[in-house]
Amino acid sequence: MTTVRKLLESKARDTWTIHPDAMAYDALQLMSDKNVGALLVVRDDELVGIFSERDYARKVILKGKSSKITTVGELMTHPVYYVTPDMTMDDCMALMVGRRVRHLPVMEDKKIAGVVSIGDVVNRIITEQQIKIRDLESYITGGYADVGSH
Repeated sequence: MTTVRKLLESKARDTWTIHPDAMAYDALQLMSDKNVGALLVVRDDELVGIFSERDYARKVILKGKSSKITTVGELMTHPVYYVTPDMTMDDCMALMVGRRVRHLPVMEDKKIAGVVSIGDVVNRIITEQQIKIRDLESYITGGYADVGSH
């Protein structure tokens, strides 16, 4: 099973952050510019929350607020669920499904090491399953070929 560390090694390591006092509008602009669905909210090098498209949709639009005068800190999700580099894709999936989150910061020694998304995890699990199926098919086919050749 792939670990979070291995996943991070194979993907872009860019992690986008924003301060909790920033306006939601600025966060949305950054998310659009960087083509990401969530930003880590950081104050004084400490992870204090996460701000996602879902936070915006549910806490601004549906409540009639304005993104130009509402801070990220008012909207962010906290506490933040996170993973460590030695956790597996199954661990990530269980946390994402159980807590209904789509992005998980990766923390190592109390520092941000990256972010994994539900898409990253699903793609990696599917790839692993395809490899396992191919290996099993090869084993079965190879097994029959060995039996038939004796």
